[in-house]
Amino acid sequence: MKKKVVLIQDDEDILDIMDEVLKDEGFEVTSSLSTEPIEKIDEIDPDVVVVDEHIRGSKKGSEVIELLKSDAETEDISAVLTSTSYDLPQKAKDCKADDYIEKPFDLDHMVDVVKKNS
Repeated sequence: MKKKVVLIQDDEDILDIMDEVLKDEGFEVTSSLSTEPIEKIDEIDPDVVVVDEHIRGSKKGSEVIELLKSDAETEDISAVLTSTSYDLPQKAKDCKADDYIEKPFDLDHMVDVVKKNS
């Protein structure tokens, strides 16, 4: 069975590249430029959620992860925060993310982090 990834990024080009690479690696990917998949998280039932800190909408990526981690139904889903922020490791820790990927990232590293957390 394929592992499922929810991918939420603020940049369409980056989203497309990540989506393509993860699909090539055998993942089932739900990708979006908004937090819409988070509202359907129980239907999608992903193994890992990869969220950018600066996503469109009212919440930041770290807030989305914090909400997932504070809900008993979604706390076990692995969450990975991505960002260009210099303080990303601290942000990831603060929102209880399982991991983080600093941008700009190496695609092999991104795949490794997703595999490790799925």
